[in-house]
Amino acid sequence: MYKIGNIYFIAAIAVIGGGLFGFDISSMSAVISTQPYLCQFNQQGFNEKGQCMGPTDDVQGGITAAMPGGSWLGALISGIVSDTFGRKKSIQMGSLVWIIGSIIVCASVNIPMLVVGRIINGFSVGICSAQVPVYISELAPPSKRGRLVGFQQWAITWGILIMFFICYGSSFLDGNAAFRLPWGLQAVPAALLLLGLCFLPESPRWLAKNDRWEEAKEVLTLVHGHGDPNSLWVHREIDEIREVVEFERANADVSYFELFTPKMLNRTSIGVFTQIWSQLTGMNVMMYYITYVFTMAGLAEGGGNAVLLPSGIQFVINVVMTVPALLWMDRWGRRPTLLVGAFFMCLWLCINAGLFAAYSRPARHGEFTSTAESMSITGAPAKAIIASTYLFVASFAPTWGPVSWTYPPELYPLRLRGKAVALCTSANWAFNFALAYFVPPAFATITWRTYVLFATFCAAMFLHVFFMFPETANKPLEEVEEIFDDSKPGSVKYIGTPAWKTRNTRNLVLRQERNEIPMSEEKAGYQEHKETVNP
Repeated sequence: MYKIGNIYFIAAIAVIGGGLFGFDISSMSAVISTQPYLCQFNQQGFNEKGQCMGPTDDVQGGITAAMPGGSWLGALISGIVSDTFGRKKSIQMGSLVWIIGSIIVCASVNIPMLVVGRIINGFSVGICSAQVPVYISELAPPSKRGRLVGFQQWAITWGILIMFFICYGSSFLDGNAAFRLPWGLQAVPAALLLLGLCFLPESPRWLAKNDRWEEAKEVLTLVHGHGDPNSLWVHREIDEIREVVEFERANADVSYFELFTPKMLNRTSIGVFTQIWSQLTGMNVMMYYITYVFTMAGLAEGGGNAVLLPSGIQFVINVVMTVPALLWMDRWGRRPTLLVGAFFMCLWLCINAGLFAAYSRPARHGEFTSTAESMSITGAPAKAIIASTYLFVASFAPTWGPVSWTYPPELYPLRLRGKAVALCTSANWAFNFALAYFVPPAFATITWRTYVLFATFCAAMFLHVFFMFPETANKPLEEVEEIFDDSKPGSVKYIGTPAWKTRNTRNLVLRQERNEIPMSEEKAGYQEHKETVNP
C-alpha cells in the first residue's frame, strides 16, 4: 500500500487521536447546564422555576470522571499493546474502540448506560493519548520533535472548539437531539483516524526493535531522506538505532518494574509528574466546568444558552494560543516554557481566588441549577473573573498544554519508551479522574478556596521543574540517556547532569540534520560510510 512520508501530514493524521479527548471534554462541558440533558438524566426533580435539576453533584462528577477513569486503564495497557502490535496498530485499535463507545453514549437512556459508554470512550483516549506522542517522537527529526508532538495538544484544542460549537448549535434543537447529535458525531474523527493511518508508515524504532531492519531503513529513507537511500542523516540514524537496540538487548529485559530501578527512577518520576502537574494546573477542570464558573459570574442571566457562547471564547483562545508553542517551542526549550507557564497560571488563580473571596456572596436557594454553583459575583469583579479565566487559558495553552505531551517520550530509552509513556499518561488520567469527580463538591463546600488549592499546585510545580526537569529539546532520543546517566562502569551513581545546567542545543542539531557536520565523527564506521557515499 502507498505510504505517505511527509512528517507534517503524518503528524496531522496521528494527532486526531488527541482530538478525541478534546471532543469528549466539550461534549460534556457544553451540555451539563442544558435542560434536555438535565431532564434526561434528572435525579433531583425541579427547582422553583420549573427547571430540571439534573444529576446530583456527586453523580455528575462520576459521569464526567468515567471517561478519565477508562483512560487510566487504556493508557496503562497501551504500552504492552504498542510494544506487541506496533505504534500505528495500537492507535488504530484505540480509534475502533472510540467508535463503539460513541455509539453507546449517543444511545444512552439512563446514567449507567452513559457511564459505560464514557468508560469505553476513555479506554480509547487512554491508548491514543499515550501512544500518539510515542509514534510521532520516534518518526520526527530532533529539531522538529517538539513542534510535531505538540500538534497533539493543538488537536485537543481543536477538538474542544469544534465539538463545543457543534453542541452550541445543537442546543437550539428540540428534545434529546440537543445532546445526542454531538455525541453521535464524535465517531466521525475516529473513523478518519482509522482509515488515515492505513497510509502512514510504522515507527522505524519499533520496526528495528523487532528486527525488521529493512523496513526501518525504508521508513527513515521515506520520511527523513526524502527518498534518497544514501542520505547521511538516514545512515547515522540507523546506525545509532542499531547500536542502542543491540546494547539494550544485551543488558536488560523489558518490564514495567525496570522503570522503578535506581537507574530509571529519576526520569520515571519526572515523566509521571509532568503529566500529574498538567492536571493539577486546573486547566481540564476549567474546561469541564467552565459553564459553572461563568454562571456564577452572571453570564447566565439571559437564560437558555446564554452562558455557552462566552464559554466558547476560552476554547478559541486555547486554539490560538497553542500556535506560538508549535512555532517556537523547540527554540524556547522545555524548561523555560514550563517555568513561565507555572508562574502565570499561579498568578491568575490567585487573582480569581481573591476576587471571589472579597466580592462574592453565597448563592441563594434555587438561584442556580447546581449546588456546585455556590457563589454569585456581579459587576466589575465578575468581569475581572472572566478576564482572569481567559488569561489563565492563554497561559496554559502555549506552555504546559503542548509540553506535557512532548516531554515524556523524550526521557526514556527505546526499550522502555512505550511502557514508560503509558505509565506517565496513566498518571495523567488518574488525576483527571480524581479532579473531575472532586471539583463539583469542592465548589459546593470550599467555594473560592478551590482556586487557592490549584494556585498552590502551580507554585509547587514551578519549584519541581526548576530543580529536577532537564532540558531535552533538540537532542536525538538516543542522546538524552547521557543527561541522566553519568555513571562509570561498576558505579551505582545515576544522578546525571543537574537539571539547571542542561541547555538547548538547537543550532548544533540543525547543522547535523542539514549534513553540515557529522553527528559523531568518533563513531565506528562513519568515515567508511562517508567514503562509500562520496568516493
